[in-house]
Amino acid sequence: MFFIYLALYTGFVLINAFAADRMETIVLAGLNLAIVYGFGLILFALVLAFIYGLLCKSEPLEDLTSTKAATTEEDSK
Repeated sequence: MFFIYLALYTGFVLINAFAADRMETIVLAGLNLAIVYGFGLILFALVLAFIYGLLCKSEPLEDLTSTKAATTEEDSK
């Protein structure tokens, strides 16, 4: 995931360094490429963080729901 983001960010930096005039191109709803690309990087980082959080859970989702159900049953007795 790091290398995917690194490639996207490197592309952003390289466009700014070597073809800065392209960042002024209007691409979406009157917004230029710099704004769209920048916000896209931020949103993509949040998506990657969410995926990483899901992958790094200490217990699988199935175990979590079955433990919660067992606790609820014991509490109701």
